[in-house]
Amino acid sequence: MDNQFKFTNAVLGVPLFFVLLLWFIYWLEIRFGFDFVRNGIYPRTFSGLQGVLFSPFIHSDLKHLYNNSLPLLVLLAALQFFYAKQSYAVIGFGILMSGILTWFIGRSSYHIGASGLIYVLVSFIFIKGILTRYYRLVALSLAVIMLYGGMLWYIFPEVDDTISWEGHLAGLISGLVLSIMYKTPEFKKPIKYEWERPEFDPAEDKFMERFDENGNFVNLPVVEIDEEEVEPLSSYFTSNYTVDYDIVVNEKNESRPES
Repeated sequence: MDNQFKFTNAVLGVPLFFVLLLWFIYWLEIRFGFDFVRNGIYPRTFSGLQGVLFSPFIHSDLKHLYNNSLPLLVLLAALQFFYAKQSYAVIGFGILMSGILTWFIGRSSYHIGASGLIYVLVSFIFIKGILTRYYRLVALSLAVIMLYGGMLWYIFPEVDDTISWEGHLAGLISGLVLSIMYKTPEFKKPIKYEWERPEFDPAEDKFMERFDENGNFVNLPVVEIDEEEVEPLSSYFTSNYTVDYDIVVNEKNESRPES
């Protein structure tokens, strides 16, 4: 079971590449005086749809970028290690779903930043771990909620007018949907023994018959056999045919039976 979780180069490579890309885009904006804010999500406008793709890579200032970088490094690494088969789909569809939902429910303002993706990852990792009920993934879910549980406050309006609570809420909902969409049957504990099956009946098991209701070992009752019902067995060496043997002596004066 645990061999499903393997450390690969992608566990470090994907988070580093994604975060370095964010910093590179911010460097381009500062170095050449670009203004990428207008490429963010502007709700319910056709031009604002471009932000569905671009907004996670745009940040307003250095503090905004720094606050998103550390959670992305941790969460993307956890996603790649524990959910390697679903990681790229969760990232891709998470960006699209959270961006489109933000476009529908957001205020008439530009919504930028990777915080929506962060909420997708937190929601997906937490809920998926609970759904699988596998102890390692449940432990991961608890660790995530301990580290980032305080983020839940920022999905409500009027907590902080400077942040996009709509993007956070959209990310949380998107992660929930993705955790239900992507099944992970490989994380279910395989059945090794018959007694682990739900249809197992201890009363019909030969081994369990040797134990009483208190778990004590007992001898099986002696089964009495009616001798009248037992048919007598004929001897294995009994034969109705006559066998004649002739003794032939060879040149070395050794006898050899022939039938």
